[in-house]
Amino acid sequence: CVVVFFLQVLNEKKLQEVDSLWKEFETPEKANKIVKLKHFEKFQDTTEALAASTALVEGKLSKNLKKILKKIVAKDAHEQLAVADAKLGGVIKEKLNLSCIHSPMVTELMRGIRSQVEGLITGLPSREMAAMCLGLAHSLSRYKLKFSPDKVDTMIIQAISLLDDLDKELNNYIMRCREWYGWHFPELGKIITDNLMYCKCVRKVGDRSNFASSDVSDILPEEIEEDVKAAAEISMGTEVSEEDINNIIHLCDQVIEISEYRTQLYDYLKNRMMAIAPNLTVMVGELVGARLIAHAGSLLNLAKHPASTVQLLGAEKALFRALKTKRDTPKFGLIYHASLVGQSNTKNKGKISRMLAAKTALTIRYDALGENTSAEMGAENRLKVETRLRLLEERGIRRISGTGKALAKTDKYQNKSEVKVYDPSGDSTLPVVSKKRKIQEVDEQETEVAVKAKKFKAEMK
Repeated sequence: CVVVFFLQVLNEKKLQEVDSLWKEFETPEKANKIVKLKHFEKFQDTTEALAASTALVEGKLSKNLKKILKKIVAKDAHEQLAVADAKLGGVIKEKLNLSCIHSPMVTELMRGIRSQVEGLITGLPSREMAAMCLGLAHSLSRYKLKFSPDKVDTMIIQAISLLDDLDKELNNYIMRCREWYGWHFPELGKIITDNLMYCKCVRKVGDRSNFASSDVSDILPEEIEEDVKAAAEISMGTEVSEEDINNIIHLCDQVIEISEYRTQLYDYLKNRMMAIAPNLTVMVGELVGARLIAHAGSLLNLAKHPASTVQLLGAEKALFRALKTKRDTPKFGLIYHASLVGQSNTKNKGKISRMLAAKTALTIRYDALGENTSAEMGAENRLKVETRLRLLEERGIRRISGTGKALAKTDKYQNKSEVKVYDPSGDSTLPVVSKKRKIQEVDEQETEVAVKAKKFKAEMK
């Protein structure tokens, strides 16, 4: 059985001492001196109790509670009703015009009543009370999980998180496999660039000496197969034991299995995204859409974000660092990986990401709150963004005026050509000296020579 009950406060003076109120509920005898049972009502079954509990959790007034409160209002209209939830108290006051009180004193009172509820309500064995509480708790949890609007997003969040983890593990495994087998056959890594092909080839052949007699045409194209066989004959790699080859082959098996599971998980994520958020998927793709949902916590939380927040989701650190250092804020976050932003050139990425974020915010709200499950709205908005991108790429930028859209006016181009004359002064790197100074320097040099000659003749005589 599940019950609802009301208690009346007997000694209001002791309630004023909030810090020491817990002492009045140490024993059932003390608790009975503070409160007494006013009204007792039994639910017919667990379903009715579950409905009432759900309404209380959501801050709503259930039908049974409304009937009981009307009886209380008719008897004791002058009394105040202590409520643990302020939101529920507001609903009761609005609908029934009953005075409600919510304070720290009420919180302590409720805590004391819960600790001594078995002593305050007679006729209910402790074993039945425990079973009743456990059953109602299980039913309430099951109901919340079943009808939670966020539970469908949980699958997407878990799938995209697992996909990222698989990519990291795959990269580590493939790097280790290439490095390990590279000691034996280093030339194979340069010839086969595809990681999955590399692992399949190593798993099938094993030792490099087996390449000459092995047929790997089902894995590699004919030209690459010939290059691999030629390189295997003249390889500079070291010899390894059979046990080493077996361990490398086991690692290749792990890489191939994880790659196949990753492909399966990606298909699952794609289908889930198209079922839950089809318009968002059409706008930015399933991977970017799933990362946006995972970053926000749920599709409903993402729908509450404005377009500017959607644009910068994933770049919070860069944003706050820019605000702190008073530098330019980032233009995009996770939305940068969308195909429409990737198609645009560097100059237009900011404009396209801003417009894409605005349209994406609309599609998110349509998916989260709308009843239609078609992807027509997402396709229309994507077409608008693509048209805008085409206009920016073609430099056909339009301005909006009062009469509508008109092409931007440009002045008539006039070719102004200037005839330039060659300046030979730039050919020489020697310092330029005036002619007058040159003549003076020559005259001085001639005078010095003549004086020296006269002195020399005088000395000779």
